[in-house]
Amino acid sequence: MNENKENLLTVENLNVYFDLHNHTVHAVRGVSFKVAKGETLALVGESGSGKSVTSMSIMRLLPEKLTRYGSGSRIVFDGTSILDAGEKTLRNLRGGRISVIFQEPMTSLNPFMRIGKQLMETALLHNKGWSKAEARKRILELLERVGIREAERRLKQYPHEFSGGQLQRIMIAMALINSPDLLIADEPTTALDVTIQAEILDLLHDLQKQMGMAIIFITHDLGLAEHYSETVCVMRNGEIVERGKIKQVFAEPKHDYTVELINAIPTGVREPGQGDPDLLIDAKDVRVRFTLEKTFFGKPKKVFDAVKGIDVRVRCGETLGIVGESGSGKSTFGKAVMQMLPYTGQISFEGRDLQNLSKEETRRLQAERQIVFQDPYGSLSPRLTVGEIVGEGLSIHQPQLSKKERIERVLEVLEEVSLPTSALNRYPHEFSGGQRQRIAIARAVILRPKFILLDEPTSALDRSVQVKVVELLCGLQDKYGLTYMFISHDLSVVRAVSNNVIVMRQGEMVEYGTSEQIFSNPQTEYTQRLINAAFDL
Repeated sequence: MNENKENLLTVENLNVYFDLHNHTVHAVRGVSFKVAKGETLALVGESGSGKSVTSMSIMRLLPEKLTRYGSGSRIVFDGTSILDAGEKTLRNLRGGRISVIFQEPMTSLNPFMRIGKQLMETALLHNKGWSKAEARKRILELLERVGIREAERRLKQYPHEFSGGQLQRIMIAMALINSPDLLIADEPTTALDVTIQAEILDLLHDLQKQMGMAIIFITHDLGLAEHYSETVCVMRNGEIVERGKIKQVFAEPKHDYTVELINAIPTGVREPGQGDPDLLIDAKDVRVRFTLEKTFFGKPKKVFDAVKGIDVRVRCGETLGIVGESGSGKSTFGKAVMQMLPYTGQISFEGRDLQNLSKEETRRLQAERQIVFQDPYGSLSPRLTVGEIVGEGLSIHQPQLSKKERIERVLEVLEEVSLPTSALNRYPHEFSGGQRQRIAIARAVILRPKFILLDEPTSALDRSVQVKVVELLCGLQDKYGLTYMFISHDLSVVRAVSNNVIVMRQGEMVEYGTSEQIFSNPQTEYTQRLINAAFDL
């Protein structure tokens, strides 16, 4: 695979065990591969396949007390045996010669420290000869390159003041500060828009050429792996089931699992609604403004217009897709429609102005309007059983039901979302990400709402699971005549579920049309750029 290049990293017969309280998990099974200097190796596979455990083993970042490596396991980085290295050696390698970009930036950055201070610590830790001025210059240069506007000002801000995509860009800058020899990119673009995704990966590719840096690219997106990697290892259940040159593996996959991954892309187009269905949502000149700074007397001094005069009409039984980059106002507009944020303008639901409703009418409408959030981990209470989570809405909005009737309704909806009846008394942590999102969908549809806001409901899921969730949502819509507003930066998913699509940029609607019109004949340069950046359309 890399006969003509000098090997930088060698992994041989890696077996990783987690010794838990009452059992042992064999997480990685006999994995072997080599990475040459300047090479990009993709590790692909779904959640639980062992990709991240393998990569964390390279830096010895797994919990020492719980982790055991099998006899015969070897990891050698530029002549250094990682599994035999002492703490001082590892400390010098981590963040210095080997850097990592994690999938979830919010868990990687200190929420109590300003971004600038965190970047400065990283820069000075491995560059003792740098002055603060030199480190600051390097930091600002990298932030500008990864697309953080007004970098000088934003150094003073905290992580919560950035979007998820912006935080991931900051993590990429942090990983590259010390010009590492090996970069481990663990799902580095999962939280990013397609245009930023392409820009970031192009940036990494350019920096790789300049620095001679090797990259291990961990992803479940085979489209990205194909465009940015030379070689690939396909992992499943802790093992490598197929390996080779990326083009060859894509052209002639040998393993059934590889074929399944390649084909796991949401397809099809939802046709425009037939006839003239009733108007469900009518939004006119909707604006959302946030106050960033106030004067001493509490008056707004600095404001941010997140949504700038959106006009949208959604008819019963249709899906309106909303696409755009991070910070475009997609989710903010969706939350305004759900009355979760203050807004100006008018939003009507079945002809009723939502700002002029009584408390009783507002409470009643809550049952008719539901939401499914992006994160299936954070949106479900870990202290409640699945039965309690799904049935909670019935207790509030249909208190006349007996306990037996509620359980019957919960079991019915669990079956509709393809979850076993045994899930009733189990807890969210016992389920995979895809199963948790099905639980969230069950919670939303059990009240038979007229409208569901789906805010990035598939972005945290593997491709094959995305396909199943899309099929589930479309099936439920056809069965119950549900109306969706589907917010996503994943254009293939939006195309598969939406009748109509609006494209947002910097709080404004720049294009509107049927799904077919938007994706086949985009009218604006911005929409064309979004579509061109999506490798799976």
